[in-house]
Amino acid sequence: MAAALALSMLTIYLAAAALSPSLPAASAAAKKYSVSSYGAKPDGKTDSTSAFLSAWNKACSSPSPSTVYVPSGRFYLKNVAFQGPCKTNSILFRIDGTLVAPSDYSVIAKVGNWIMFRHVNGVTVSGGTLDGQGASLWSCKASGKSCPAGARNLEFSNSQNIQINGLASVNSQLFHIVINGCQNVKIQGVKVTAAGNSPNTDGIHVQSSAGVTILNSRIGTGDDCISIGPGTTNLWIENIACGPGHGISIGSLGKQLHEAGVQNVTVKTVTFTGTQNGLRIKSWGRPSTGFARGILFQHAVMNNVQNPIVIDQNYCPGQKGCPGQASGVKVSDVTYQDVHGSSRTEVAVKFACSKSNPCTGIRLDGVKLTYDNQAADSSCQNADGTASGVVQPSSCL
Repeated sequence: MAAALALSMLTIYLAAAALSPSLPAASAAAKKYSVSSYGAKPDGKTDSTSAFLSAWNKACSSPSPSTVYVPSGRFYLKNVAFQGPCKTNSILFRIDGTLVAPSDYSVIAKVGNWIMFRHVNGVTVSGGTLDGQGASLWSCKASGKSCPAGARNLEFSNSQNIQINGLASVNSQLFHIVINGCQNVKIQGVKVTAAGNSPNTDGIHVQSSAGVTILNSRIGTGDDCISIGPGTTNLWIENIACGPGHGISIGSLGKQLHEAGVQNVTVKTVTFTGTQNGLRIKSWGRPSTGFARGILFQHAVMNNVQNPIVIDQNYCPGQKGCPGQASGVKVSDVTYQDVHGSSRTEVAVKFACSKSNPCTGIRLDGVKLTYDNQAADSSCQNADGTASGVVQPSSCL
């Protein structure tokens, strides 16, 4: 059943990809615009924002394939938005150096994004490091003072045919990499790093997007390694090392009454080390039209994970806006295949589903999780499904 589901989901994903233009390839004849030619200084303190924008505007206005080049060194940038549409559908943003955010968090924190690409088609970001210098804002939040929410390191919005290759993102104030309202995106070989206690520093966040692939990456943050928001379809995640962090999460869903659902998501060949969660689906405990269906979790290793497998449909932070209510999000057709390792708590499998919209079609196939070198426990509320193969802890479905 799970194998058939995986094949079916891969077929759906490939069909969707076939309908989209192919992702761009760097052209050997591409015109190169170096940020240094427009006044950028690799000293980590001279404001190079206008130089980066000048190089981008030249590349964007060229009808031929173009390259924006960032040489070695540290380049200081304030908030910057690279705006499309462009005349060319092939721009390589090649980074050999490090882009550095202001050390004073207030300079960029109120805008919401540090580096933004909007309405672009065929852009590849390759190499380099984004240093968000977010530690001072994390400290502000930890002190209980009034602080801005912060800025995301990198966001692509309303764009298509995007690649992010070999990028390192460190110490973002907020989320590291955000894909919002995009189609046909491939992220591979990225490394995301932030302190395990850094708030809301999700590694990669995807929402309102279709045909996104995330491959061969290492993510360690203070929040979800990968978070999957409403309106995400045909998402493929493979070969990910996660930890520290809160795991790979679908949700939170159902915050809004009228909300797009999540469907056709595959997460395979992933390793979680010391994380709060492993494979998680969570929704607000309040009415909503949202849903999560057609989900495959396959080949996952848990190393001392607090909650290896969890569906939580009672999310209500601070018990505000939803106490005592049932989630309207419908969770169905979710498969866990070949999931093994160790749990840091006795209950290794927890399905706390909605009393008004019970989980259906939950499948456990080859699950083996232990607690303190002994059998772990499972817990089910309002969940229905099947178990096959060796399943430990014993299924409560």
